[in-house]
Parts: sequence; structure tokens; C-alpha cells
Amino acid sequence: MKFLVVDDEKDVEMLFRQKFRKELREDLIELVFAFSGKEALEILQSKNPPEVVYVFSDINMPGMTGLELLEKIKAEYPQIYVSMISAYGDDENYKRAVNSGAKAFFTKPIDFKNLRDEILTMTEKKAK
Repeated sequence: MKFLVVDDEKDVEMLFRQKFRKELREDLIELVFAFSGKEALEILQSKNPPEVVYVFSDINMPGMTGLELLEKIKAEYPQIYVSMISAYGDDENYKRAVNSGAKAFFTKPIDFKNLRDEILTMTEKKAK
């Protein structure tokens, strides 16, 4: 099951790989990383249909914001789940994300236990 993590901070890749090393080692999940909204869309468009089933995107990124990316993903690929990650837990971003189709909203520092639960729920649903 392929998950796409979108964040302009490159150290996020190492953090996610460390936090999900057990799931990666057991081939429960595959993580793919994009460092901009544009790069994320290129990854999604590279396969038809996209192999990615879930996108975790930071909201505050240069160029295309995570909220703009969310709207584009939901317009082109409504079957892909998207959760937003923000350093700021403000109500405006939360409401906009949920109204645009986000499945969940996480604030930094990320609660990886909750995120792991979300991912494991996805993998269990896919296995059924």
C-alpha cells in the first residue's frame, strides 16, 4: 500500500522512515516522498490510475500550498485519501481542509501513534 508524504522540509523523510520502520520492513506500506505540491502531482500523474492510496501533506509550503494540493487531488483523484499536517492548529486551516475533503488533520509535532493507527486502519480495510 503506497503512501505519499508531501513536505518541503526534507528531514521529514528520515523521520517518517524511522517512525514506520517496522511497517516498511514487513512490507505493510510503501512510503514515497515529494517536496512540493507540484512534485506530488507529478508522482500521482505518473501512473494511471495512481498507485498512491493516501497522501499526507503539509499545509504551509512555498509555491502550491497543501490546501491547494488537496483541492487538486480531490478534483482529479477523489478515491485518494488526503490528510493535512500543519505546524499551526488554527481553526481556519482545519475548516478549509475538512471542507475540501481532508480525511484527517494533524498538527506538528505529529502524533505518530495516531498516524500509525490511521495507516493500519487503511491497510486492514484494503486487506478485506
